[in-house]
Amino acid sequence: MSTWWPVPREGYLPIKDHGLIGDGRGGALVGRDGAISFMCVPRFDAPPLFCSLLDRHRGGSFSLAPDGLRHSRQRYVEDTGVLVTELRTDTGVVQVTDAFGLDPDARLEVDARAGRGELLRRACVTHGSVDLTAVIEPRGGAHVERAAHGWRLLCPRQQLKLHLRSSRPLTGARSTFHLVEGEQVGLALRWEQPWDTGRWESADGRIDDTIRTWRRWSAYVVDDTPRADLVRRSAITLKLLDHIEKGAIIAAPTSSLPECIGGGRNWDYRYAWIRDAAYSVFALRRIGLPMEAGGFLDWALSASRGDGFPRVMYDVDGRPPPAEVIDEELEGYRGSAPVRWGNAAAEQTQHDVYGEILDCAFQWAALGGTVSASLWQRLTDLVERARTAWQTPDHGIWEVRTPGRPFTYSAAMCQVALDRAARLARRLDLPGDADTWDTEARHLTDRIIRDAWNERVQSLTEHLAPGGALDASLLSLPLRRVLPADHPRMVATTRAISERLSAGDGLLYRYLPRESPDGLNEPEGAFLLCSFWLVDNLAGQGRVDEASDLFERLCSYASPLGLFAEQIDPGDRSFLGNFPQGLSHVGLISSAVVLARAQRGVRPELSTHAWFR
Repeated sequence: MSTWWPVPREGYLPIKDHGLIGDGRGGALVGRDGAISFMCVPRFDAPPLFCSLLDRHRGGSFSLAPDGLRHSRQRYVEDTGVLVTELRTDTGVVQVTDAFGLDPDARLEVDARAGRGELLRRACVTHGSVDLTAVIEPRGGAHVERAAHGWRLLCPRQQLKLHLRSSRPLTGARSTFHLVEGEQVGLALRWEQPWDTGRWESADGRIDDTIRTWRRWSAYVVDDTPRADLVRRSAITLKLLDHIEKGAIIAAPTSSLPECIGGGRNWDYRYAWIRDAAYSVFALRRIGLPMEAGGFLDWALSASRGDGFPRVMYDVDGRPPPAEVIDEELEGYRGSAPVRWGNAAAEQTQHDVYGEILDCAFQWAALGGTVSASLWQRLTDLVERARTAWQTPDHGIWEVRTPGRPFTYSAAMCQVALDRAARLARRLDLPGDADTWDTEARHLTDRIIRDAWNERVQSLTEHLAPGGALDASLLSLPLRRVLPADHPRMVATTRAISERLSAGDGLLYRYLPRESPDGLNEPEGAFLLCSFWLVDNLAGQGRVDEASDLFERLCSYASPLGLFAEQIDPGDRSFLGNFPQGLSHVGLISSAVVLARAQRGVRPELSTHAWFR
């Protein structure tokens, strides 16, 4: 267990004082105070059942905590998504175990439903005695009534019918239990099928089933890397963001956690970005989990087929997210309004999607995946779009809310699309104009080297045009093999970004809004993924000791549970943005693999290197 920490009596817990649980369909954040403060079921993007994290008075929560709570600490059951919270009072200690129940026969690597549509909470007193109170308050209220085998909660706002049971008698949506050392109470909340028997099914057995299911999947994780503990936790976190049945991987399980306290950079991340999901499968593949790449590829191509072109993001069903709306009822985390549902970036143009999908297909094929004739036809349609898309402005990887610009990162990912198509065609003897694709990919690389270079700042910049500003996304170019890390202009770009976008102590801003207008004119925190990209570049330039030192500093920002948000406040090291953020965990995994191989004198991308000869 980690260190005991005081529990604040009022206000909001820090973002990092939460753990994520889920079942591959929906998820919940459990706070160090014993409250489930954000939960969306039966799917990630459903209206939140609980969201006191966004408004402590009106958001609703499911609290399970002892009266007189003073200190707490959390940990995950090793190699699982099962969370343990210890809560201490002056009279005793109670241990609460939380999980979304998984089917004991489920295989998380297979695209099939794994969850049972239930939340399990087990509280056991390990020392002394406590008065333990359970309170369920869905957002918008609920009609509570007795049912045949427990209680039924009708939640009109979410259009959900909840079924609540306990190993001890309940008095309704609020119950108090006096427990002494060795005694426990189990609670189960279902949102799909009610119980068909009056016999209480032990929460112990269902939690044990869930632990075994998680460990069967996590046994595949290869973690012969620095900070293997964080690599394994990152892999499990990405799996918690994976809609297992569909293959979609969401960016984060929350909405509207602010990128600056009191500011308006509050976005809904409960959707699947093509870019974020592609980075996720890239990372998972490198640590022994290739099946997720196939599931994502199938989902992404199916989703893009509906419009005839790939969008920036989709919901888990492969449909456009709902229109972005502002929720006037909620005050926002620590008063950071507005709270948003839906995401207007879904309507943006971002040309990098072509390269993300082609690179994922390339990785899939390089590890033995089959490229059928129909799959290849859909891929070549995307390549033909990429041939000209890079010449038109778009909104870029950072989704600026200004008119489009000719972003370098977008052009680079079009280069990736052309390059991977040419290599696939030649390697697998597939139809298509491989020579033309290859020639155009090389031409585009030359354009990036020439047109994105700013002689004054001695760096590649955000635009394929003179006078562009610095952009940390360019640190990803070596990862996608657009330019090698030791190319003179990448070396210079690495130096310029690390110096001029520095937020201190190894952290980087992704850009400076005053130099790269994004339509918001507000500050934000340091973007963790960019710092992990810096690790990769330093290692690729032979500066392995520097890369290792930076990696360890970044790992020190992890929460006690090994989780990362999107951003870090450089002033007090607190978390900012939606949490946990998939891309931050992707960055950690990828950097750990790069360092492990660099320290052994092995190429960082061994499994597909032969396909680049």
